[in-house]
Formats: sequence, C-alpha cells, structure tokens
Amino acid sequence: MSEETPISHAADDSDEIMAALQRARDSLTPVYISAGGSKRHMIGRDCSAEELNVSAHRGIVDYQPQELVITARAATPLTEIIALLDTNQQMLSFEPPLFNGQATLGGTLACNLSGPARPWGGSIRDMVLGVELINGKCERLKFGGQVMKNVAGYDVSRLQAGALGTLGVISEVSLKVLPRPENTLTLRYAVSAADAIPLMNRRAGEPKPLSGAFWQDGQLYLRLSGTSSAVTSTATQWGGDTVEDDAALWEALRDMTLPFFDGDAPLWRLSLQSSARHNPELGGALIDWAGAQRWVRSEHARAPLDEIAAAAGGHVTLFRGGDRRGDVRPPLDAVQQRLQQRLKASFDPNGIFNPGRLYPWPQEQTAHAR
Repeated sequence: MSEETPISHAADDSDEIMAALQRARDSLTPVYISAGGSKRHMIGRDCSAEELNVSAHRGIVDYQPQELVITARAATPLTEIIALLDTNQQMLSFEPPLFNGQATLGGTLACNLSGPARPWGGSIRDMVLGVELINGKCERLKFGGQVMKNVAGYDVSRLQAGALGTLGVISEVSLKVLPRPENTLTLRYAVSAADAIPLMNRRAGEPKPLSGAFWQDGQLYLRLSGTSSAVTSTATQWGGDTVEDDAALWEALRDMTLPFFDGDAPLWRLSLQSSARHNPELGGALIDWAGAQRWVRSEHARAPLDEIAAAAGGHVTLFRGGDRRGDVRPPLDAVQQRLQQRLKASFDPNGIFNPGRLYPWPQEQTAHAR
C-alpha cells in the first residue's frame, strides 16, 4: 500500500473470535454471526441462536490501486471501503446497498447482495478474489488470493456468496475494484410496465454505456455511465427527459429507501428471465435489473407467486417481512439438498453456525449428512 493512501484503523479481533467459537464448539452451542446487523431479518430465515458479535474485526488490510485490488476484514463498513476507493477514483462495481452505513463487507458477501448495476458491473460474487474463513473446527483457512484465476474443484471464496454465514465466519475478503466512470446521466420515460420491459431489454442489448434500468409507477429510468462523449452521444440518440440529482434516485433504489419499500407488508423478490412479460397479478411491482428482478409488496400466498415465477423461468424469495420461520427461499430438489448438507457437514461438522438461517432442515440431519 502506498504511503499516501489513507487506511482505516485496523482491529484484528480474530483471536477473540476463535476463542469464542472454541467455547461454542466445546459446548455445542449454536451461534448467530453478527456485525452491522443490517440484514438480520431479511433474505434468510430468522435465527434464534446466541449472538456472536464480530463487529470489532474491521479495517483495511491492503489496498493496491494500481492492481485494482482491496483486502479488508469482514466487519469493515462498506462506507469506509468506498471512501478509500474514492481517493483513487475507483469503486465497487456491484454497487452494494449500504443500509444507512451499517452494511459490512462480510455481511454483504454472505448475503450475496448487489445493487442496480448488477447486470452490467457484476455481483459481489464475481468480484471476490479470496477469503479467509474460520470454519467449525476453529481452523483459519485461506482460499483464493489477490488475482483473477481459475481454480480446480469448488471455488470456496465465491461459495461464501449467499451462504448466509452457515459455512463459517468470514474473516477477510479480497475484492477486485474498478475505475469510476467519467460521467453519469439518467434518462426518464413515461411508459407502462408492459412496454418498459421490452424497451429495457432492447437497450441492454445495444453497445451503449447502460449501467442501470428500472421501472416504477409508469416511469422508466435508464442510467448511462462512461466517458462523457459516450454518455452524451447515447443520451442524444435515446431521447427522454434528463433526471436532475440522479445520484440520489439510484442511492434510494440501492438502499431500498424509495417509498415503494416503506411499510410492513412482506417484500417478495422475483428473479426472472429479463424478457418475461409483466403479470398484472403482481400489481404495482418495481422492476429492476432491466427486467430480471421484480419486487412485489403484498400479503401474497407463496404458491401463486411460485407459479408466476416458474412460468417466467425464475423463482421467488421472501426477501423481508412475512413469516420467516418457514421456507423463504426456493425449494431444492433431493440432489441439491444433499449437496448443501454435505457442504455444511464439511465446513461446520457440529452445526454451530447460523442454524436454520439458510434452510429449515433439522440441524442434526445437516450435521451428520456425510
């Protein structure tokens, strides 16, 4: 790391974490891994295990702007990472939600969360180069590194994306970062959902600097990011109204603070083929990722949503709210379930990490599935 590059106040709390895990393992006491706490009641099922707070394990470990790589401890707030990248005009291309500054690097990887730029900038899973993980045997393991390369067998670093902390405590993460675009501009169009979806797909297929596309309440928003000449030229060709203060709009979408997300009604996320037609039964949905992600706020029963999603080549997740004691994720077939159980048994043989957070299978069934 260059001397002129500012770094965060480092705090390596791994010894304390391993000591706490050893006590939990010896007593077979399950733990719920927590840092910022911003995603505890979303994405996965609720977990009532004893909290293991790892929020003290934070700080930038290494940053190589010339190599486009940053390494940080898992509890480092994303805002801290982004502030450092800003000093070199660089960014996290997957545009993760910050959740009022509470989101951490490890939690974002564990939940595999990415923002509006996901179809164009990749996901956090795509940008992970390596991780350090503390497994259920209290072993500190390192996977991957600080360069992009192919690996044989499981890519354990990327396996942590979406595992919701059920395979171990993520201690450290290395990420690929990218240069920030020179210019950004957002165009707005008054169109119906039925017309917006094919338009978004058509624009996404053009060799233009598109970096965001969402629709809500009769308004379609297309974000352009790139060189000033490319952005200006595309805006002239595509027409539409220019949105003032567009950064605030995309931040609100990223952090789920748009009025659409207010209230206690369950929030469903439908992951579909981007070209799937809009189903009127979904009501006032918010359509993101050029049609691939559809948000629905309602007390819908799960079965009808599963049918709608399956017909559109996708699946449904109860993202936030509702009954989080049962299945909130798409069901697995027998082969997929067996594979998940074997992975869990390999990384966490005593079943102490976030029991039931990912799937509602009995813990003893998971721990002994070998």
